This record gives sequence, structure tokens and C-alpha cells, in this order.
Amino acid sequence: MNYKIVADSCCEFPSEYENDSRYERIPLGLEVENELIMDDDTFDQAQFLKKVAASPKCPKSFCPSPEKFKEAYETEAENVFVFTLSSKLSGSYNSAEVGKKLYHEEHGAKNIFVCDSESASCGETQLARKAVEWSEKGFPFEEICKKLSVYRDEMKTYFVLDNLETLRKNGRLTGVKALVASTLSIKPVMGSNKGEIIQLGQAIGIKKALAKMADTVASEAVHPEERTLMITHCNCPERARSVKEMILSRIKVRDTLIMDTKGVSSMYANDGGVIVTL
Repeated sequence: MNYKIVADSCCEFPSEYENDSRYERIPLGLEVENELIMDDDTFDQAQFLKKVAASPKCPKSFCPSPEKFKEAYETEAENVFVFTLSSKLSGSYNSAEVGKKLYHEEHGAKNIFVCDSESASCGETQLARKAVEWSEKGFPFEEICKKLSVYRDEMKTYFVLDNLETLRKNGRLTGVKALVASTLSIKPVMGSNKGEIIQLGQAIGIKKALAKMADTVASEAVHPEERTLMITHCNCPERARSVKEMILSRIKVRDTLIMDTKGVSSMYANDGGVIVTL
């Protein structure tokens, strides 16, 4: 194999990547009521959401160690592409970079590209799939790195959550200047600006907020026929399908992919959250 895809566990891998040694997710740790839960193949979303709902304390996440990333780079693959949570939201990107330095110190030269997704969840998935596509087409490593950076800069991230408290209490909403109180039924429509969370709008009720998000996705789309619409949801597949239908009624896309959130995304999105990237 001439390439390997490495991502922190905020990235949801599509089903075809499972049980394939070319794709590896590096787990973050999650803490609920002093219990450490690893965001790996043992993660149970239903049990996790129950524990979060029952706890008065806000759950926390811990990024992987540089050593874990270094170990993932120890592969026969010629090119390694690494995708992490936005560096504005997590220390995962820094750990991946330090792991790269450790690898070079121990093993010497190797093509390793660490990409700050400036997003999360399916935003990382978008970039991972493009790295696979371009690798399969035989593009040179340096060209793929440049193309990934351009694609990342053009990619849009949107989300609507039923509950913003985990993001708020963990200090992930510092870029939001005028966020409405999470009371009554007002639901903000959120997005990303260079990896920092911003508020794009708001609506009364989750259905109207999802519709507003879908309208925003469609109105801001540039050459959507060349891109994949990705939607991740936390335990609400019907909402994800509804958002997909609303968006596709407005624009045509190259492909669509809907996935359920893994551990980190489940923690921050909370039960009922929907994330969209295009």
C-alpha cells in the first residue's frame, strides 16, 4: 500500500474504511463522572449518552498523546495523511505534529502530512476521502498536500444542536460574540470560520433551525455538483435524512454520506445534534 490515512477519533470513518489497515483512528479519551471512556471500537453511544444525561458534571475530552500518533506513522506506507480536529478546539493537531517530529527523530525521513481540518467530525471525513481519491489516482504526495489545503479552505461546516452546554462549559464557544441563551426553544445555527465556532443565525424550534441550516448550506454552496454532502448525527437519523432531503431539493451534489457520531462528536453534539459539511 502506498498511503495510510490517520485521523483522531473525532473523524467518523465511512463503513468501507473499517477493518482496513490503511485507515486508523487515534482515540481521544472522554471523561464522565471521573470515568474514563476511550473513543475507540468499544465506544457505546447509547450508554455514553445515558451517563452524560445522568451526570450534573460536564463531560470532558482528552487528546491523544504524541506517542500514539508516532506509532500510527510507523507503517510501510510511503505517504501518511493525518487529519485532526480544529486546532482552535483541541490539542490533537499539536499532538499529531509532535508525533511527526518524534517519528523523524527515531526513523528518519518519511512523507507525513498533518492537516488541521479547521473542522470536526465529517469535516475530517471529507478531507480523508479526498486524500484517498487523489492517492488512488496516483497524484504525487506534495500535490495532494496542496490540494487538501485548498479543499479544506473551501469546505463549509454547519451544525445545529439541541444542547450547547458541553461546548460552552468546555470553552469551545469563545468565538461566538452574541450567542442567545440556550433557553426557551431558540436554536442557533452554527458554523466555522477558520476552525473557530461562529453563530450564523437562529430559529425558534429545532425543525426551523434545521431548515434554516439547510437553506444556508444550499445558498452558500459553490460548485456543489463537484462535492460530497456529508451529514453526521448524534442518535437522530431521521433528522439527518430530513436535512439531506431539504438540501438536495435546492442543489445537486456529487455524492451524499450520512454517518452516526462516534465518541468525541457525540459528546459535543449531544443527543439530537446534526453536523453538515460540503
